[in-house]
Formats: sequence, C-alpha cells, structure tokens
Amino acid sequence: MPAKKAAAKGAAANAKTPAESTLLKVGAKAPAFSLKNTEGQTVKLSDLKGKKVVLYFYPKDMTPGCTTEACGFRDDYAQLKKRGIEVVGVSGDEQKSHQKFTEKYSLPFTLLSDPTHEMMEKYRAWGEKTLYGRKYMGVLRITYIIDEDGKIAHVFEKVKTNTHSKDVIAAVDSM
Repeated sequence: MPAKKAAAKGAAANAKTPAESTLLKVGAKAPAFSLKNTEGQTVKLSDLKGKKVVLYFYPKDMTPGCTTEACGFRDDYAQLKKRGIEVVGVSGDEQKSHQKFTEKYSLPFTLLSDPTHEMMEKYRAWGEKTLYGRKYMGVLRITYIIDEDGKIAHVFEKVKTNTHSKDVIAAVDSM
C-alpha cells in the first residue's frame, strides 16, 4: 500500500495544470464549429478554409479589457487584412450584445455567440478562473491562429489586451 500511495503522490506532483495539459497544440487540427454571428448568420470553420484565421476568445462585451482588445483588432484591421487574416471573436454573449458592441466601437470583424460554451470547451477556452481568491468557471482569454489548412499555427495563452493585435501581427509575420 505505501508504494501505491507514493506512486500516486508522485504522479500528482508531475500532473500539468488544466491549461497546460489541455490547450490545443500547434499542428493540431482546429475543431469544427458552427455558431451564429452578429447578424444571425451561421459561421462554420469550414467557411474559412483557405484563409488564416485569428480566433480570439474574450469574456464579455463592453468590459474594459475586452473593449481594449477588440479596439486593437479594429485599429489594426487593415494590416491584418493585408496579411490575408480573418479576425473572429468569440464570447458567451448573445447576438444583441454583440450587435451593440460592434456598433458602439465600429468593429469590422466577426463576433460569434457561444452561450452554451460548447465551442469554447472544444478550444479549451472555458475553464476555472480565480478572482479575489474565488474560483469560478468562465471564458479564458486565449487566441489561436489557424492556418489555411485548418490547423493550429500559433497559440496565445497569455494575452495582453493592450498589445494583443500587434502581438498577433508579429506572430503572423514570423511564420
């Protein structure tokens, strides 16, 4: 028995945190999705085949960090388009919230609504968070660059909202 307990304790010590062990890896096939955009149209990953896609997950429309991140993509949108990149934002907000967010900040890219968190779970962007010592489930601010063949080309696990769009451009330029 003591040997089994020691082995189990050692295995637990070597276990990775959920984010480390579950993030999609570079080279993996991006999971298929089908969600509604701001206009109520269905957008599928297969619709974007042949294009580079920046798929960014954010917690909530109209909040300070999410607005900073979205406005960064808006401000750098021409540079992103010049590089052949489609920007797609995903949160759990409903379409009406996305419509107000898009209109208020003149966002020129697609926002998708995932109120069930099904897509976010596939992309490992839904998980445990901590705020003021309290643990809860929520959207993890993660971004994936998906290549023209539908494979993960780059993963941003740590996103700085105020420089994120520039960080994405730098990553694309280095590919």
